[in-house]
Amino acid sequence: MSLLARLAPHLPYVRRYARALTGNQRAGDHYVRVTLEAVAAGERLLQDQLSPRVALYHVFHAIWGTSGGQLEDRVAQHLTSVSPEDRLMRIAPRSRQAFLLTALEGFSPSEAAQILDASYDEIERLIAQAQVEIDAELATEVLIIEDEPVIAADIEALVRELGHSVLDIAATRTEAVEAIIRQAPGLVLADIQLADGSSGIDAVKDILGQMDVPVIFITAFPERLLTGERPEPTFLITKPFQPQTVKAAIGQALFFHPGRRKVAA
Repeated sequence: MSLLARLAPHLPYVRRYARALTGNQRAGDHYVRVTLEAVAAGERLLQDQLSPRVALYHVFHAIWGTSGGQLEDRVAQHLTSVSPEDRLMRIAPRSRQAFLLTALEGFSPSEAAQILDASYDEIERLIAQAQVEIDAELATEVLIIEDEPVIAADIEALVRELGHSVLDIAATRTEAVEAIIRQAPGLVLADIQLADGSSGIDAVKDILGQMDVPVIFITAFPERLLTGERPEPTFLITKPFQPQTVKAAIGQALFFHPGRRKVAA
């Protein structure tokens, strides 16, 4: 089997991870592209003792560690204010990486340890550190756009458990737009397919036309939205989702949203 064939099934997901880590589609996709070019050129080797997916993320982190991670460290060191956003920025990048690898990407702590060249105990400590600090800093008001009542109820319960409040639950594009007119959310969680045949993507476009708010999309078909060929969502949750996945995505979406960083500046 060719190298490309071995890696192809994992590319949408390493793109998702890279975008969540950087908070930006262009930057995330750039690091994935550099990773693939390094592997193709033989500059970085996939370790044979690792599964293809773990090996790909391991190489990605070797690339990321030479520039992206160092840039994060320098930004964190120069923060002096005590706003919630700045306290979150001071969370060590390595803690965010361990948290995302396990919560967003579904790796076990042992696999995350292989990816980050760390011990199991260190990964457990990093995850716990990130969870405590992220949970404490990012409470906001959430608009849920979801037409399946059971799923909507699950998301609502999880959102509240994380310390956020729910402004409204909209089942259609029209309901979503009406909801933001009544009160502006601090975060939008949006399904792709809605009850009346309308699109969650169109609903989000309507919302973003009126305000700047972080958005997380929910879909059963993430590969359709993670091709790298057009403007695509930075934050994406796959159905059926795990609570930790939602938790990680919410934390990262709020952390990286430019509007929140401007307030903190």
